[in-house]
Amino acid sequence: MPVQPVPLVEQPPRQTADTTIIYLIKEGDHYCQQSHLEYITKSTISFEATFNKSASYQTKDPEKQGDVNKLYGFSDCKDSHQTNSARFGWNWQDNALHIYAYHYRSGELLFQSIGTAQLDRMYRYQISIEGNQYKFRFDGKEVSVDRGCSDTTQFSRYKLYPYFGGEELAPHDVTIAIRELY
Repeated sequence: MPVQPVPLVEQPPRQTADTTIIYLIKEGDHYCQQSHLEYITKSTISFEATFNKSASYQTKDPEKQGDVNKLYGFSDCKDSHQTNSARFGWNWQDNALHIYAYHYRSGELLFQSIGTAQLDRMYRYQISIEGNQYKFRFDGKEVSVDRGCSDTTQFSRYKLYPYFGGEELAPHDVTIAIRELY
C-alpha cells in the first residue's frame, strides 16, 4: 500500500478575492501552513505564482544554498511523492530566483533548471502528464522528462504544496501567492 502524506496543519487556505492563496512557510519550518491532503484527478495542473522578497534567503550552511525548495505539483501513480511525482522547484542563488522542473522517477530525485523568475511578477506554470512523460512549462519554456510509472486511474495523485528545503528550515517567513487555473 502506498505511503500517504501526513498533513502538518489542517486549516483552510487563506484566499484573496481572486482565489489566489497566500501560502506561508513560517520561519523554522519546512511545510507551508496550508498543506493538507487533496486528491486530484486531472493529468494537468496549471497555476500562476508570484514570489516576493521573502524568496531571497541565505542558508546557514553555504553548501546548502543550491538545495531546491518546492513550489507546487502532484504525486503520481498512487505512490509517495518521493517515489513518483512532478512539481516545480525553486531556490535563491547568485541574487536570482531559479525555477526547476523537479521530479521523482521510481524513487530517484531528478531536477533541471527551466529558467529564472523576477520577484513580485506573476508567472504561469504548467505540469502535464503526456503518455510516459511529464511536460513542465514555464515562461515560454518547456522541459520533458520521463515518468517512472504509467497509472492513469482517478485518485492516483495528491497535491504537493510549497515546502522549504532540502535539509535546512526556512530562515524567515516565506510567502508565495498561487492561483490555480482551471
